[in-house]
Amino acid sequence: MEEFFIKARQAGKSVAALDDATRNRVLLAVADALESSAPELLRANELDLARMDRRSPLYDRLMLTEARIKGIASDMRNVAGLPSPLGRVLLDRVLPNGLHLRKVAVPFGVIGVIYEARPNVTLDVFSLCFKSGNSCVLKGGKDADDSNRAAVAIVQRVLESFGIPAGAVTLLPATHEATGALLNAVGYVDVVIPRGGRKLIDFVRNNARIPCIETGAGVVNTYFDIAGDLEIGKKIVFNAKTRRVSVCNALDCLIIHSGRLGDLPALCAPLAAKNVALYADERALAVLKDVYPEVYPAGPDSFGTEYMDYKMAIRTVDSLEEALDHISKYGSGHSESIVTEDEASAAAFQAAVDAACVYVNAPTSFTDGAQFGLGAEIGISTQKLGARGPMGLEELTTYKWLINGRGQTRP
Repeated sequence: MEEFFIKARQAGKSVAALDDATRNRVLLAVADALESSAPELLRANELDLARMDRRSPLYDRLMLTEARIKGIASDMRNVAGLPSPLGRVLLDRVLPNGLHLRKVAVPFGVIGVIYEARPNVTLDVFSLCFKSGNSCVLKGGKDADDSNRAAVAIVQRVLESFGIPAGAVTLLPATHEATGALLNAVGYVDVVIPRGGRKLIDFVRNNARIPCIETGAGVVNTYFDIAGDLEIGKKIVFNAKTRRVSVCNALDCLIIHSGRLGDLPALCAPLAAKNVALYADERALAVLKDVYPEVYPAGPDSFGTEYMDYKMAIRTVDSLEEALDHISKYGSGHSESIVTEDEASAAAFQAAVDAACVYVNAPTSFTDGAQFGLGAEIGISTQKLGARGPMGLEELTTYKWLINGRGQTRP
């Protein structure tokens, strides 16, 4: 794999040297090419879809359509229209000895991303890395390999038409050996970002010899408080659970105050239309068993599970403090939400919950780079050191110190 990494390193220097206007023109040209080459991309995607069981919740995540390709192109145009993150002066100071210090944003250089059956990630990652002056090395899953290769081929044709090295976006083989090589690409790749389930993230963190930013795994809870508005709660629970079940911001557990158990059937009723299976604790089960079509007793693994499917756990608590304890024990630091009309409870929830995104009266489905106005995202970071939450352009830069003097020497 070394040849791939060498070319990516060389291409990264070329991308960093471009001016922002050129980067924007390239991104707009790639967006146009994606739309005009949609039939090529869809044919490749059909090959991937043919290998996957239609009943799998990952099938929808893998599938491309003309509308989705237009959406990807639109996101790329949005990225092109954002201010450049490069050259931002993060600190400007003159020391008493006259030295002029500036802390300035610069590209990482080469960013590696390992991800699963999501061909849109290929294009989102390229647009964000390119706009932020980085080259990218991609390691997709075998489920989406044909789609990924078609997408990268389209991008590389545009890059070459601008005289930019094709190594600005490199797709490695969809093999375990390629994963191992990327995780050990010391001196070539500056940072690696896993985007997928907990198993993938743990593997990357435990085996990478280059810096790693953890993203993706989301065990997401929503707490319906004693002072929650039922109509607001119904909309939030339904949207957070069913909008797209295979994404990391989807709802996994509804926590409900025991004083509102009488409203639980109405709160869950919209979910029945989507055939969502509920795994309820003893008190919630007693309320739902005769009125909800598919409800089962919660087991030892019902809480703390990222379902990525039409399944959801329900936990009953007697106080806000108990809800916070549940989230502390089972949450993954991704996104959490409270439904309440009590301002004190809302403030206490946002202050106490240790997660990247904490909502009041809004669904966790909004945890997304495009929804946050970042143009697109490279992932949702659940760690605390460095990037946290949706990672856009600014999170794909580091910084360096620029020091100007007039012959000062240190005593």
